[in-house]
Amino acid sequence: MEPMKPMKSCADDGDCCSLNNDTNNKKINVRQVSLGLLGLALWYVVYKQLLPFSHFFSYGLLGMEKGSHLGEAIQFFVYDTPKVMMLLTLIVFVVGMLRSFFTQERTRKFLAGKRETAGNVMAALLGIVTPFCSCSAVPLFLGFVQAGVPLGVTFSFLIAAPMVNEIALVLLYGLLGWKVAAIYLGTGLAIAMVAGWVIGRLKLEHLIEDWVQELRAGEAVVIEEKLSWAERIDRGREAVRDIVGKVWIYVVAGIGVGALIHGYVPEDFMASVMGKDAWWSVPVAVVVGIPMYSNAAGIVPVVEALLGKGAALGTVLAFMMSVIALSLPEMVILRKVLKPRLIAVFIAVVGGGILFTGFLFNLII
Repeated sequence: MEPMKPMKSCADDGDCCSLNNDTNNKKINVRQVSLGLLGLALWYVVYKQLLPFSHFFSYGLLGMEKGSHLGEAIQFFVYDTPKVMMLLTLIVFVVGMLRSFFTQERTRKFLAGKRETAGNVMAALLGIVTPFCSCSAVPLFLGFVQAGVPLGVTFSFLIAAPMVNEIALVLLYGLLGWKVAAIYLGTGLAIAMVAGWVIGRLKLEHLIEDWVQELRAGEAVVIEEKLSWAERIDRGREAVRDIVGKVWIYVVAGIGVGALIHGYVPEDFMASVMGKDAWWSVPVAVVVGIPMYSNAAGIVPVVEALLGKGAALGTVLAFMMSVIALSLPEMVILRKVLKPRLIAVFIAVVGGGILFTGFLFNLII
């Protein structure tokens, strides 16, 4: 009688464990996809009911008179607050997943050694999907210097990342339509590319702070992460908690300002101050926008209200771009690595591009 052969365990047979893991991963993916589709369908149903609910709440439940200043302001606020927050949450979740493929380290390595013209284009495009905020300006700048990224290419990225980001584009699309979103995308990228190219042509590397110039250009270290889809979904959730948790107060404040403009500011007044006929409105909008501190999520509702009251598109775009791309807090942060003359050149070049955009669209639209 032959002795009984011991049964193989997963520890003895790696293929068995691998098969079980693959099966479990497939089950997890199917469940997550199903829950995601169900959540998206529920999101859409709720989103479509926001407008009728805002009318019911303002004019039915509260009894406000249609056309009254207070009624219009409340209806705007009740409608736009959940609308913007829902759009913001959805896009931040999706982009949070996508950003797991575009880390800052990979961006740094990709741009290192690129020629300026092609590098300016690629840097501006990468700025749309790469994680960035004002607080990360200095670490990114230092990392780009270490990686040997040209100064002009670095500035193309630093301009595009906060200004032409996915949150601004999606909110503009959701609130104002695809034409305004496309115009903003095209002009924002053009400003980032041209401004970076001009700064690169001026050869201003000597205006970087001395301690930054002492950093040796070297190869950026990239730790490749192999993430499963479950982990990428977790990245999306983390992005929602982090970004929406930080910007919601600016969103509500921006919608509040927009509601006041929508309900109380006469159309004739806004047209006279920010209309096409007021040539000085574009430079004034830029000057007013620079000291302000806001992000795309907070400023888009204000833009919506301004356009609804008769403000010219070019003037409003110039105002929005100056708030996001030339904010005073970001200039203060960049002062740690740039000498004042280079910051002045940066403001002049980018500001000139924004002014040109404002005048151009007021002329042709």
